[in-house]
Amino acid sequence: MIQALLSEMEQRQNELTDRTVESIYFGGGTPSVLDPDDIEQLIDKVGTYFDIRPHAEITLEANPDDLDKHKVQALRRTPVNRFSIGVQSFFEEDLRWMNRAHHASDAEAAIKRVQDAGFENITADLIYGYPLLTDAKWRDNIQRLLDFNIPHISSYAMTVEQRTALAHFVQQGKTPPMDEEQSASQMIQLIETLTAGGFEHYEISNFAKSGRYAKHNTNYWRGKHYLGIGPSAHSFDGVSRSWNIANNAQYIEGILSGSRKYETETLSFEDRVNEYIMTSLRTMWGIDLQKIEEQFGPEAVRHIRQNAEPFFAQQHVEAVEERYLRLTKTGKLLADHIASELFLLPT
Repeated sequence: MIQALLSEMEQRQNELTDRTVESIYFGGGTPSVLDPDDIEQLIDKVGTYFDIRPHAEITLEANPDDLDKHKVQALRRTPVNRFSIGVQSFFEEDLRWMNRAHHASDAEAAIKRVQDAGFENITADLIYGYPLLTDAKWRDNIQRLLDFNIPHISSYAMTVEQRTALAHFVQQGKTPPMDEEQSASQMIQLIETLTAGGFEHYEISNFAKSGRYAKHNTNYWRGKHYLGIGPSAHSFDGVSRSWNIANNAQYIEGILSGSRKYETETLSFEDRVNEYIMTSLRTMWGIDLQKIEEQFGPEAVRHIRQNAEPFFAQQHVEAVEERYLRLTKTGKLLADHIASELFLLPT
């Protein structure tokens, strides 16, 4: 796998026209099982083909049970400078219900271990809106992260994906379906608690202390180009997307034989406008109408303004400096619906 990742990087180095790299993200799957020497080798390879900025954000996504003392100390000697730790919950019964591999004690120990090793730039994930999560437990989960003084928190509502064990259990009546009212209530609770604790709600699912936004994710939301290496990895060049085959064995065989297995999609004009609407509306900066006009023309701006009128009246959307459209607190509960109502329809 490591050889395939290195080879793919070499084969595709010219696809990213901007040679300056602001962020490197090891995510998807479980990259924390990699040996730190392998991680360093991959980062060095990036530096062979691109100019890695001196203060580039280099994130490792990690399960708590992978971050033992030896692994954390070894990672301290690599360029990795940020951890994304999948806590999800500090309650043992909740983790068992989610079928997570780690224990509640692993999550606390991993955070402490990473902090004790000198890593300050940490983000942790929490999940809300599932049957076992009472409001009291939810408050406790949030407070634990606040007590750890973590500068960035990501939180997502539990969703039931098709063809998963959870979907099967819901269909069989073994577990109740997710409750939208519970999810909305716990999201509001999250927003109010974290903003009172000094966090900025800078994207629907992301909160950060001042200036501690995730560079990598923010670049996604602002439409910057990126190169994805590895099985299932997605890439974007501003006009088209491509994604590698998900099967590990077929991925490796394709890369090492020089015939990468992937799919690609060229985005239409409407796709590009709608993608910008969807991603930018989720952020605290909102939709930049001037940028829309410069990139897509005045007719796109007229369409967005006109379709946003009902949401102004309902106080779900507000205008800032007559240039930006952004969601209010109540609007954040309806983000996907509002974005879809602003979309351009195919001609």
